[in-house]
Amino acid sequence: MRIRTAAAVPAVAFAAASLLLVAPHGAAAARNTVCPERSLTVRAAVVPADPAVVRIDVTNRSGRACTVGGYPTVTFGDLDGAAVPVPDGADGRYRIGAGRTAYAAARTIADPADPQARRVDAIAVAADPAHRGRAFTAAEIDAGEAVRVWEPVTTWWQPSAAAADRAIGLS
Repeated sequence: MRIRTAAAVPAVAFAAASLLLVAPHGAAAARNTVCPERSLTVRAAVVPADPAVVRIDVTNRSGRACTVGGYPTVTFGDLDGAAVPVPDGADGRYRIGAGRTAYAAARTIADPADPQARRVDAIAVAADPAHRGRAFTAAEIDAGEAVRVWEPVTTWWQPSAAAADRAIGLS
């Protein structure tokens, strides 16, 4: 009986220590909490200086910090696929403080005169890949009757609109 007890104690201690290492606790858990979609406000609008760029922002209306995907998911009408994040990199999370806003920019097309350009009447933006997102008509984002799309890219979330503009190549 003594041997069992002695052998069981290290096994139980090991199991407990393992759980402590992998389970999120306290502040660490709060930093990694995905923002509920209902606590976010997502906005999008064409940048007047460059109509091929849509500035996106997401505001955390909740009372605590939470995370969204590292970049917005931006899709275009009934076209397949989404804007590709630039620079290329591993997926990550972006932390948004309570009441704070994060910014991104999407370039819908490199050359609006490109003959391969597609035209869509709406875009959809989600702050996190697990969210449904919000649809915006071309008129709602001040793009006129259609958004021109060909090989679209999006930035990672940034702390300011100016940083998002720089990341997409605007001065």
